Amino acid sequence: MQVKSLSLHHIIKEPTVKKQNIPALFMFHGYGSDENDLFSFATELQEELFIISVRAPYPMQPYGNAWYAIYFDAAQGKFSDDKQAIESRDKIANFIDEAVKAYDLDANNVTLLGFSQGTILSYAVGLSYPKKVKNIIALSGYLNEDILKNDYQTNDFSSLNIYCSHGSVDQVIPVDWARKALERLSEIGISTNLNEFPVGHGVAPQNFYQFKEWLSHRI
Repeated sequence: MQVKSLSLHHIIKEPTVKKQNIPALFMFHGYGSDENDLFSFATELQEELFIISVRAPYPMQPYGNAWYAIYFDAAQGKFSDDKQAIESRDKIANFIDEAVKAYDLDANNVTLLGFSQGTILSYAVGLSYPKKVKNIIALSGYLNEDILKNDYQTNDFSSLNIYCSHGSVDQVIPVDWARKALERLSEIGISTNLNEFPVGHGVAPQNFYQFKEWLSHRI
């Protein structure tokens, strides 16, 4: 199947095991990366998945892309451009609808897999628009409530499943930030665990096999 021309640049892997209702998995890379990064997982994931790896909309110099800018300031540390992040949140939400229609996928079986900044956006989309998302695989990220829709906590999250993991020695996003995300998820009625691995800002092999197994029971 040819890659369709949609609102966000992406690459695809079609399922090798065809089902009538095709489950979709969307991949969202981290800051400074591109759609090829997480796509390396694609051949190892479940054969019935239609996998769509998406490039973030803001190009960086000299290479890579971002879902939103991060400003590094000596006085304030680093902080996020939340306006850009909200724009990306809604671009992703619209893109999910586009892609589900264009590739004839199951709108009720959508998984978001994010890493780092891609996880922050996956949280933002899933919690702001839970009717669009069934599963979130949140790798090495955190929950930024400033980029969620107003009154998001009143949404129905009863059908939303979340897998969280983090490196216990992550030097980019502290593991404490991921632990705080779990506390907030619990407060809004989403029960999950944080799976910590003795690595930095990356995905350990045992981490991959664990979330793959988790996903097997939810697609």
